[in-house]
Amino acid sequence: MINLDNVNIEAGWKEVLRAEFESSYFENLKTNLINAKKKAKIYPPGALIFNAFNLTPFDEVKVVILGQDPYHGKNQAMGLSFSVPNDIKVPPSLKNIYKEIYDDLGILQPENGDLTYWAKQGVLLLNATLTVEAGKPNSHSNFGWQRFTDAAIKALSDRKSGLVFLLWGNFAKAKANLIDDSKHFILTAPHPSPLARGGFFGCKHFSKTNEILRQVGKSPIDWDLKNYTV
Repeated sequence: MINLDNVNIEAGWKEVLRAEFESSYFENLKTNLINAKKKAKIYPPGALIFNAFNLTPFDEVKVVILGQDPYHGKNQAMGLSFSVPNDIKVPPSLKNIYKEIYDDLGILQPENGDLTYWAKQGVLLLNATLTVEAGKPNSHSNFGWQRFTDAAIKALSDRKSGLVFLLWGNFAKAKANLIDDSKHFILTAPHPSPLARGGFFGCKHFSKTNEILRQVGKSPIDWDLKNYTV
């Protein structure tokens, strides 16, 4: 059984996901990960695997943006969906997210791709799979991570109310069945990837999210990353 004292995850999430950490499938997941690390480079670094949970404590989640799995290029993955560290080139999907924010809210596009500022305001930037082998997208999709992150989504749905779930692309949209739409808000759009041929543009999810948050008595998200100070 996993020793929870050794799990680097925010206390609220640790309690909510205790049954997952103590389950046999998570033991197998850990074994798969250990074996994978012996054979290849794995992203993100171990200390950042639960970064989304640590930057956005369970009690502070207001918005969920769901990704599929981490970036598989060198130094890109940082444990937050769509986000890359400051000194890494902004990926195409994130560029399109920035373009939509500009069209929606008039916020100028930042020069870097670090979305920590959003996470610290209550935006859970969750990938369905939390690790990946270098250069091999979706290589850890069968490790058991999706069972774990599905449990996280379900816990948010069951235990909270008035959350905004942003589901972009068919993979994310398939997670809608985990969410109680009688007490949460689900906004869907095509994926921001250039492969979606611009279908994401015009969704206005950022202004819509803030409108919903105001309606339920929560503070809106400041989507302008240039306002972030460490």
